[in-house]
Amino acid sequence: MKKLFVVLIGLLAFTGCSTNMNTPTAKVEEFLGKYQKMDDEVLEQLDNTLEQDTSMSDVQKKEYRMLLEKQYQNLSYKIKNEDIKDDTATVDVEIEVYDYATSIRKSREYYKEHKDEFEKEKETINEEGILDNDGSNTTDKEDNNADKDNTDEASNGLIDTISEFIDYKIDQLKNVTEKVKYEITFNLTKEDNKWKIEDISDIDIEKIHGLYEE
Repeated sequence: MKKLFVVLIGLLAFTGCSTNMNTPTAKVEEFLGKYQKMDDEVLEQLDNTLEQDTSMSDVQKKEYRMLLEKQYQNLSYKIKNEDIKDDTATVDVEIEVYDYATSIRKSREYYKEHKDEFEKEKETINEEGILDNDGSNTTDKEDNNADKDNTDEASNGLIDTISEFIDYKIDQLKNVTEKVKYEITFNLTKEDNKWKIEDISDIDIEKIHGLYEE
């Protein structure tokens, strides 16, 4: 899974509770409606997750929270299909959200090509790991057997911890107006004659936040 922002993890711990319409579709609509209506449960989960994040300053967390609130309030969806088989069901949904993923990808690309513009950053990236401010490599140079993961995902993970880059990335996200559509299939089970949504995948969480890239 692409860890674009640490705050994604655990954000969907809540589950839908009561509703007068006990159908799979109604449960999914209730679930997504919690985002659109900025339900207290959603905001509490968001605050708890942000509090655990160690990569962002308090100011950055506040700005990122506002970006997610904007995403939630502007989320739209269409129910495409409902399929019920005994005590299990699936609901296919098409959601439309702000395309934060493309903005983040472009911000990373810009950073990699313009590192000289981020002279104040406390940590910089080279091919072997993280460089200290004095330019020394924190990687053990004598350990010739150490694994060196030079994949794009590993590099992105390091970049995402740099405060100056986070500032730039957030500024770019504030300008996002383009939207993207994703398909999500919700799985539900009936317990005590009530439909409940099963835990959704990390990928589907990314889709709801507009952070998913194939």
